Amino acid sequence: MPVHPMDEIPIRKFRFKFDAVEGHDPVWSRSCPDFSIFINALGVHVPHFERFLVKSMRAYRDELQDEKLSLDVKAIIGQESHHAFNFEKWTAEMCKRYKGLAAINDHAKTYFLNAFENGSRKFRIGFTAGYETFTFLGGIIVLQRYAELMEEADPTIRALWVWHQVEEIEHGSVAFDFYRAFYPKDEWYRRMMVVFAYIHIIWETFKAYAHMIKTEGFYRKPMRALKAWRFFISFGLDFGISALPTLSRHYHPRNHPSCTTNQTLIAVAWKEFHAAGNDVQLLRDADVDQMLGALQSA
Repeated sequence: MPVHPMDEIPIRKFRFKFDAVEGHDPVWSRSCPDFSIFINALGVHVPHFERFLVKSMRAYRDELQDEKLSLDVKAIIGQESHHAFNFEKWTAEMCKRYKGLAAINDHAKTYFLNAFENGSRKFRIGFTAGYETFTFLGGIIVLQRYAELMEEADPTIRALWVWHQVEEIEHGSVAFDFYRAFYPKDEWYRRMMVVFAYIHIIWETFKAYAHMIKTEGFYRKPMRALKAWRFFISFGLDFGISALPTLSRHYHPRNHPSCTTNQTLIAVAWKEFHAAGNDVQLLRDADVDQMLGALQSA
């Protein structure tokens, strides 16, 4: 068995080169074009949440008594800061194609700025935990369905999302533990924040997705538009259903099978490939074959 992915949370300082994206095309997955639009739409508001998380944890981390959790908080702040930087750059690149996306992005940024400024301590910590429930589960879902969703894809954006999902799993318990450190007995508020975060994520993704498929001309072909919306609904439902176990008082992210007995092959292979000194900011087909082959032959 590989080591537990949450045992160590390294900070990887990546800067992706989005001008290298094939044809500068935001629809970057040939395996599943609708997935690439969905994840692009989801990714618009993600960096603004990540900056919200960083500010919230910085505001209260000095009150922690657990030294290990303090180290994990420092690590998640590092990881999320690098995520936010790269995703903001990718959004800026997508805005060149999707002219209405800048307004959607600005609204998301303002929302999280206001949420931090006007939110209580409990809301900041609770919303962070609720939202991170889905970044963790999203990381698992996407990597488990890697072959279906992005086996044939642009090397830069594929690399961006594999890196992001791997790290979301690595720090998947930190926000949960951070909430528990302050509110160990208030499970109902955490559950409420899980539901609140889910509604927020789906709504923000819906707005960007609707604009993107309109720009791509899907509505000129009704069956193509129907297919795109069928994917949105299906993936959104999978996302929500995957969160049902998190509402149990016995739930802890660390005990998820994808972190223990059923770790995702692509995640384990990616980490070993990176640890061996390979460049993972560009995942060509040959790179993926190499890293998977190395793991399978070990």
